[in-house]
Amino acid sequence: MKNLLEIQNLNKTYRNFALRDVSFTLPEGCITGFIGPNGAGKTTVLKTILGLTPKDSGVIRFFGRDEDAGSRAVRERLGVVFDSGGFYEELSLMEMKSLAAAAYPSWDEQEFCRLLERFSLNPRQKIRTLSKGMRMKYSLALALSHRAELLIMDEPTSGLDPLIRRQLLDILREYMERGGRGVFFSTHITSDLDRLADMLILIDHGKIVFQEDKDSLLERYRIVKGDLGALNDSVLPLLSNLSRTAFGFTAVTDRPEEIRRAMPDALLERASIDDIMLSNIEGGKNYAAFAD
Repeated sequence: MKNLLEIQNLNKTYRNFALRDVSFTLPEGCITGFIGPNGAGKTTVLKTILGLTPKDSGVIRFFGRDEDAGSRAVRERLGVVFDSGGFYEELSLMEMKSLAAAAYPSWDEQEFCRLLERFSLNPRQKIRTLSKGMRMKYSLALALSHRAELLIMDEPTSGLDPLIRRQLLDILREYMERGGRGVFFSTHITSDLDRLADMLILIDHGKIVFQEDKDSLLERYRIVKGDLGALNDSVLPLLSNLSRTAFGFTAVTDRPEEIRRAMPDALLERASIDDIMLSNIEGGKNYAAFAD
């Protein structure tokens, strides 16, 4: 399996924030979810690897090439969907398409028209009249109509109603069925990733916390519920994101078998991607911050 994108020791510094030695890979055949709290650096990473913000240092390699996203050879194989859109507001959908299509020799007009019809988009409608959901559909139609091998998406389902979100997710599944492709999907709506993602990358305070198979994470992590009296110095290091009430405690663990032995009466439940994220970011992963 080849890598569609390789990032090695990417650094970018602002006055109050920095990406620090960010490294990860995106293999073909995978939908990779990019998660983290607000301000963790998700959008900064995406803009930097796309060349919209200059990097300070590091290696960015698309499709095994030492070329950046602005090169023609790479640009033709990328599809980019950002929340902001970046369209000329006074143009119609068809007029904006004509500008975009001119940049791609592999543009597929039949596929573009099929997607407009599927998304119920009127090609004569002005972009300024589109709702947020319609804009996102239009962005995706453009990105998918030049046979891109890698889709890079920043919060594509943010603010959309459940029906439109489901339509977008269905399109992405169909896109991946053709093989040899990948999706890099930044979002704070982790339920979408639960349905769709193969791999998860977590970033916090500008540093990568983990890159791991989603199903392996969901298999390993558990919510733990039990009586306060069961908490002791030997159990606390096994727990994260610990909260206590008068009725008991709730926490997260990635060592469920040890918890079962140490606390046989505790209840263990399936953890969500949100639970896993919160247990690994600064504060949540430190049980001592919650133990007093």
